[in-house]
Formats: sequence, C-alpha cells, structure tokens
Amino acid sequence: MAIYTRFGDSGTTALLDGRSVSKDDLRIEACGSVDELNSVLGVVISFNESEELRTSLIAIQHDLFAIGAELASKRQKIKRLNPNRVRELETEIDMLEKQLPALNHFILPGGSKTASLLHHARTVCRRAERVVVALSKKEKINTDITTYLNRAGDLLFIHARAVNYSKKIKEIIWIE
Repeated sequence: MAIYTRFGDSGTTALLDGRSVSKDDLRIEACGSVDELNSVLGVVISFNESEELRTSLIAIQHDLFAIGAELASKRQKIKRLNPNRVRELETEIDMLEKQLPALNHFILPGGSKTASLLHHARTVCRRAERVVVALSKKEKINTDITTYLNRAGDLLFIHARAVNYSKKIKEIIWIE
C-alpha cells in the first residue's frame, strides 16, 4: 500500500470521524503541534542516557498519541487520554523537584545536549498547549488535554534541570 493517497493534494484532510477539513483548520494545527512535540521527544530520547528519563518520555509519547486521536475527531464521545495521567505527572514533578536546589530566579534554557533538547521540547509543548486552548474557545474538547499539556511542559522543564544537575552543569541565571 502506498503512503500517499492524493486526498490531501487539494489542501484538505480527513478527521478520524471521516469529515474533511482544510489543512489550516485550527484542529489540524493542534494535531500537528502535538505530533511535533512527540517527534521532538523522540529526538530527546535518542540523545538521552538515562533509562528513567527514557521511560518517562515514552509514556508521554503514548499520551500524545491518545491526545492526537482525540483532537483528530470532532466527536468527543471517546476520551482516550487517561485522566489519571495528570496526577502521575504531578507525582513525577514533585519527586524530581525534591532532588533539585530551589529555584528563585529565571534560568536560561541550555546545558547538556539532553537538557537543551528538553527545553526545546518544553517550548514546543507550550505552543501545542496554546493552540489547543485556542481550539477549545471555538470547539468542545476534553479539558484534561489542556491540563495535561500544561503539566507535561512543567515536567519537561524539571527534567531539563534534573539532567543538568546530575551532570553537574550549573544553571545560568537570567540577569535583567
């Protein structure tokens, strides 16, 4: 079977429920942003050396597929994102944060390759969150998705800090 269908050549694409929409539809933008985040996490995983971080990021990737599937349909009968995942992310954030020095200032993104990529993933996550919020103002979506993306961005930030801390790479404080 060929990867191409020619269906999208006219600038439209199909949602999971079979409806056709323009490729610049906000719902498609939301799906694309979530897909981009998933892809960036794949890059982070490829540079990562920690099995613990790898496991965490792969779990997020699975969640992002569930979110993408929910966003790819205007029919909201099936919620694919496990609502318990937000609490699980919060537990992971709390655990990691206890191991890090307190943060009383803004820091510049960077450090090790893995931490820098995690900061990049965080910014892509924040953009995906903004697009999903914009979509939620026009159409009904599962509100757990925006909460999840918000928490995932927080976790990616904490992971970046934890990676740098474990490698003894000092955070650079933003000076106004």
